[in-house]
Parts: sequence; structure tokens; C-alpha cells
Amino acid sequence: MFKIGEFSKLTQVSIRMLRYYDETGLLKPAEIDPFTSYRQYSAEQISQLNRIVFLRDLGFNISEIAVALNQWEDQFIAGLLENKRQSIETAIKAEQDKLAKIELAQKDIRQQQIALHYNVSLKAIPGCQVLSLRRTVPDYYAEGLLWEEMAAFAEKMNISISNQTFTIYHDPDYREKDVDIEICAPVAKLRSDSSGFTYRETDPVPLMASFMVYGAFRNIAGAYRAFTGWLQEHNQYRMTGKTRQIVHRGPWNEDIPEQYLTEIQIPLEEMSSQHFPAFEP
Repeated sequence: MFKIGEFSKLTQVSIRMLRYYDETGLLKPAEIDPFTSYRQYSAEQISQLNRIVFLRDLGFNISEIAVALNQWEDQFIAGLLENKRQSIETAIKAEQDKLAKIELAQKDIRQQQIALHYNVSLKAIPGCQVLSLRRTVPDYYAEGLLWEEMAAFAEKMNISISNQTFTIYHDPDYREKDVDIEICAPVAKLRSDSSGFTYRETDPVPLMASFMVYGAFRNIAGAYRAFTGWLQEHNQYRMTGKTRQIVHRGPWNEDIPEQYLTEIQIPLEEMSSQHFPAFEP
């Protein structure tokens, strides 16, 4: 079982939306702790949540989603998608994004697209000296602006930085806006802080789960959901600390998004027997 914050991070759906889906009856928690009233979710609920998010992103309202969830089969869903596509074609220009998503969804249904699988490895990550820039930015896509700012600063200050750069996400859950991001570039030596940039040494992580995501950045959300299943199967581990991301191949060295290569790193701790509830006959 996963706490609501953990489930939010793994599914890339905000806590606010998970609570809303609970209130509207679309996705109730698998369990509610009788003592703390904390919501808890299971990996088996991922497919239902994926369907909700899928339809929500296409512009369906709550009542329409509820009907679709109760009659979920390809022909019925394809019919719903076609109806929505026709309505968007007659709407204002701002609705064009929804139209593109529907066309992509129709293509996926026709091609019987198979879900991607991701291999998880465990490793220790040593601490390192970095040049760091930490900001709260509007959304995750704004991270690129931070890297542009760091590149300009490094050139101006004549700083040589390693190409083993990485990003640390400080929020404990997935955020729709106001994301706390820290970009880090390993450096040979520490200097004095300047212009909002900080030199520091990152903490070592003794146990880090790592998995590669191939292709465009939109594939990252699916990789997190796949990792949920891995955690469910390997329940001797639980998430702890702050998620990291390393883009080995991205917009600066690869012209084709389908050939991007991103590494996701999630700190873990191995649970001792004291973390498990005592057995009561």
C-alpha cells in the first residue's frame, strides 16, 4: 500500500486531484487508516487512475468519465473519442490541443499500442561537489530555462563543469505548478556563492533505484507508473529522500525526441522488521 504522497509521486497526479477523485467517487482509496484517517492506495488502482487522467486530459467531465469507466471497451471508447473530436473541430483555437490528444488516442487504439517495460537497478550514489541553482518554477517544463541560465553563468565565470549533470526534485509529491527544482553540475572545486548560484556537496545515497526512460519526455510518466509495480513486488523497500533525474541524451545533443535517454533515480531504504505491523491472530 502507498501513502497518498507516495502514490502522487509515482502516478504524477497531484494530491489535490487524488482527493477530488475520492470526493467525486471516481477513485476511492483502497484503504483508510482507522486511526489516522490517512488515505492509502494500491498498485492495482493505477489502471483505473490512468483511464481517469486519459479522459480528463481529453476534456471529458466527471459525469462523462463515470459513464465511460462503467462501460470501458475499445469500441465504446472509440465512439466517445470520435464525438469529442467532432466537437473540438468546431470550437475556438484554444481547443486545438485537445483535438491533437484525441487524434493520438485514436491512433493508439488502432495500433493496439503495448505498454513499455522498464528495468530497475539498485546502486549507491556517492556525494559530489556541484554548482547548484535551486528555484521554484512554474512547472516541470521550465527546468530547461534553469539549464540555460547555468550555462550562461558558467561561460561568464569561466567555470568548467562536468557533463554528468543531474536534477533534484525537492517536492515530496507531484506538483501541477510551483515546482521546487535544483539543477546540479559537478565541479572540480568549490567556490564562493554568486548571483543565486550555490556551491555545495551533495549527500551520498546508499541505496538508489535507477531506471532508464527511452524516447520523448512524455514517456517519463509511464516509467513512474511502471516503477509502482516494481515497488509492489519488492515490498522490502520503500521510497525515501528526493528524486533525481539525469538526461543523458536530450535537446542539446539529440535532434530526435524518440532517441532521448533519461535516467530516473529514486532513493530507497530497506525496511526492517520493526516497520511491519505485528501479526495478530
